[in-house]
Amino acid sequence: MDFRLTEEHEALRSSVRDFAREVVAPVIAEHYEKHTFPYEVVRQMGKMGLFGLPFPEEHGGMGGDYFALCLALEELARVDSSVAITLEAAVSLGAMPIYRFGTPEQKERWLPRLVSGEALAGFGLTEPGTGSDAGGTQTRAVLDGDEWVINGSKAFITNSGTDITALVTVTAVTGIRPDGSKELSTIIVPSGTPGFTVAPGYSKVGWNASDTHELTFDDCRVPAENLLGERGRGFAQFLRILDEGRIAIAALAVGLAQGCVDESLKYAKERHAFGQPIGNYQAIQFKIADMELKAHTARLAYYDAAARMLAGENFKRQAAIAKLHASTVAVDNAREATQIHGGYGFMNEYPVARFWRDSKILEIGEGTSEVQRMIIARDLGL
Repeated sequence: MDFRLTEEHEALRSSVRDFAREVVAPVIAEHYEKHTFPYEVVRQMGKMGLFGLPFPEEHGGMGGDYFALCLALEELARVDSSVAITLEAAVSLGAMPIYRFGTPEQKERWLPRLVSGEALAGFGLTEPGTGSDAGGTQTRAVLDGDEWVINGSKAFITNSGTDITALVTVTAVTGIRPDGSKELSTIIVPSGTPGFTVAPGYSKVGWNASDTHELTFDDCRVPAENLLGERGRGFAQFLRILDEGRIAIAALAVGLAQGCVDESLKYAKERHAFGQPIGNYQAIQFKIADMELKAHTARLAYYDAAARMLAGENFKRQAAIAKLHASTVAVDNAREATQIHGGYGFMNEYPVARFWRDSKILEIGEGTSEVQRMIIARDLGL
């Protein structure tokens, strides 16, 4: 078993690391403070081909794999999570459902712009009153002639309200099965469709340079051919998408955790106390050593999950393990990095303050830590 990267993956990681340090780092603090979306950064990411990493060339992609996306997410998150989550959501939640389940016509219409980064897409799953209970979806879509009429709302949807957002895929109840359970389907709703309203952006604790909105659908009509995948298979489809997305979120969390190590090492060598660098004190050394330990083991967990996915094996449990462990590590490392920085760690001018604010959502988004434990336990037969 060899965990060393191929030359292609190593080259990608190196180029994204340079991009994050040279392009993202100098501008992201201002975007974060002003709660503005970094369009210029996203454009450059598109030119680099990051939005097309796991997609075949026939759709305008780079012909890579999902692991390549994860490597890019890790390197971006070492510097900033808002940019990383923009890429993660655009690919794994925005473009991937269309690639996995779309008709040839849907792929031809939407994928070229999405995989180039020219346009973004959101994934409308979470609702204000359901949270982790995705099966409790209340949004409804009724087929009226050759149109779906959608009514309901979605909450916390990433990339749903930017100037370049092209569409949102929405899960909705499209009927009742013979056993009385809900029939869930997924429908593409283009931006600007009458009856589709994007609320003002949230005031968030973290991810302040990413785009997040509540969405409302009031007799919103879209063509019947906007159904994504098979009618009634929406639940199974988004479970597949979420399983994959958990590996990507784990990679992002590892990046944040490693970024905490990077910043703490730098600070420990520069900051002097009692006549010497604080890195000379065992208390600081042990903290940083434990942070590196956690980041390293979390990285191995997402590498394993990604390898199983690419091999066509069952990876649900491993994805849940990777997401659970990596998000916990991210929160732990952010807390310790802030402590190492002392009062400066509480100042927004230092990256660790941003890391601390960004880390908590990783234990919530794309399945809470409690949900991950449920998945693991069930897969063990409990």
